[in-house]
Amino acid sequence: MLGKENDRLNAIVSIHPGAGGTEAQDWASILLRMYLRWAERKGYATETADFLPGEEAGLKSVTFTVTGEFAYGYLKAEMGVHRLVRISPFDANKRRHTSFASVFVYPEIDDTIEVEINEADLKIDTFRSSSAGGQHVNKTESAIRITHMPTGIVVGCQNERSQHKNKAMAMKFLRARLYELKLKEQEEKMQVYHNEKRDIAWGSQIRSYVLQPYRLVKDHRTGIEMGNVDAVLDGDIDAFIEGFLLSSSQAKK
Repeated sequence: MLGKENDRLNAIVSIHPGAGGTEAQDWASILLRMYLRWAERKGYATETADFLPGEEAGLKSVTFTVTGEFAYGYLKAEMGVHRLVRISPFDANKRRHTSFASVFVYPEIDDTIEVEINEADLKIDTFRSSSAGGQHVNKTESAIRITHMPTGIVVGCQNERSQHKNKAMAMKFLRARLYELKLKEQEEKMQVYHNEKRDIAWGSQIRSYVLQPYRLVKDHRTGIEMGNVDAVLDGDIDAFIEGFLLSSSQAKK
């Protein structure tokens, strides 16, 4: 199940809310917590590299790294759209809402893998960090956002103290994104990750988390279900991950 070349590598994970404003942004933050708790259970180290908070609650986007053996091999099973159904805590009328968020996962490639990047193809922007942190935050424009013009891929980092370190980390993310894109092209399954937000909607979800009118988490790829929703949102997702990896390996045979 974990026999591919990149499965042993660390993972880079990005979460983006779908349409729906505060409700979807809050759902994205719940997913972030779920993955951080899962990583903690597995003994993996995590580090948030780029975080854009929502106006009222939740987040607009987040990118974090998961460091440990087979981190990418496991987490690639989580790539796709996740759907939440619940009574909205932001709705005074207590109506049921459906929210979507997308999860993207890339292998953190090492320096032995060459990915050519032309500096002329890069648009580099600096800005002040928006994350909570130490005394250095908001004093200098140390945060970095890099746009790869040919593909439109955008990466960023604001976690490090210096602009130089943030740029180095952002370049690592860009190399990982471009490498993954190259692999997809070679497999004739190219998916342009940076413009798939249009698919964060009905009918495209890989998993549904229903809190109302009943409580159930169901993976639509494998049919695996769990009734203990709280445990799942607390990081107990191994059954879904292993089920997907097993079904994928059997399908290839």
